[in-house]
Amino acid sequence: MPFSGSLELTLEQQVAADIAAFEPLRAELTALAYRMLGDVGRAQDMVQEAWLRWQQRDAEVQSPKAFLVTIVTRLCLNELDSARARREESRADRLPEPVDLHESGMRLEALEHVAMAFLVVLERLRPAERAVLLLHDVFDFQHDEIASILQRSPAASRKLLERARAGVAGGRRMISASRAEHERLLDGFLRAARAGDIAALVELLAADAVIVTDGGASGRVEGRTKNLRRPLHGAARVAAFVVATAGNAPPHLERRDLNGQPALVFYRDDATPFAALLLGVGEGKIQRVFFHADLSRLGHVGRSRSD
Repeated sequence: MPFSGSLELTLEQQVAADIAAFEPLRAELTALAYRMLGDVGRAQDMVQEAWLRWQQRDAEVQSPKAFLVTIVTRLCLNELDSARARREESRADRLPEPVDLHESGMRLEALEHVAMAFLVVLERLRPAERAVLLLHDVFDFQHDEIASILQRSPAASRKLLERARAGVAGGRRMISASRAEHERLLDGFLRAARAGDIAALVELLAADAVIVTDGGASGRVEGRTKNLRRPLHGAARVAAFVVATAGNAPPHLERRDLNGQPALVFYRDDATPFAALLLGVGEGKIQRVFFHADLSRLGHVGRSRSD
């Protein structure tokens, strides 16, 4: 059936046809928008707007997927160009929102492309570079298709992809570790932090390890400790900071899979998330520590399972 909004269909039939074409693509569209924006709520808003535009189309559409991916990509680019987004992404301590993929309903085949380490690197790219990398390397669009979506030439699309790949090259070492290695390093990190063992932490960390703590735009204070407003570099400094602040976290924590990888979620007594800790692992060491403590952006890690 052509997706043309033909008058030969009743309104009820057209709505049913629209839903039948759109819903199988919803999870994929949400995953694209989430990777572009690093925020589940905003990603869902983009997809909802795409649904409205899908319903309101006034011309025949041969490929619903191409039509909807184009809409979502352009909406995300417009969002990233907004003053609010530019202000948020300019923060050195901002992290993409962590998410339990199972609970969010985002069905993803390439989990490494939603790992926190990958999203952090992706966020450092210019929006157009980000879009081309995702469309080409993750969603298998060709340059002529991407050029049409971005309203640029195929040559410009190729150049953007070249720059994007160069920009994420350094981060790829943090998405290649096996699950067993990731779990081993996470377990060792937790044991050393609880024991206050700085030497053991340094041994687990790469020499140039970095910790990023996101407490939101206004920052976050727990006890006498405030979140770092800029990344902290170096194994010794990271280890000292972790040990100094470990006592501020609530005692109840759970192992969860966030962004497709093993992680820790700290919970308050009412079972709501207090913070989430994720690692970027590669070459047998912890390369990055991501501590997400922005309470307004922890809603998609899930409530405590012991609640």
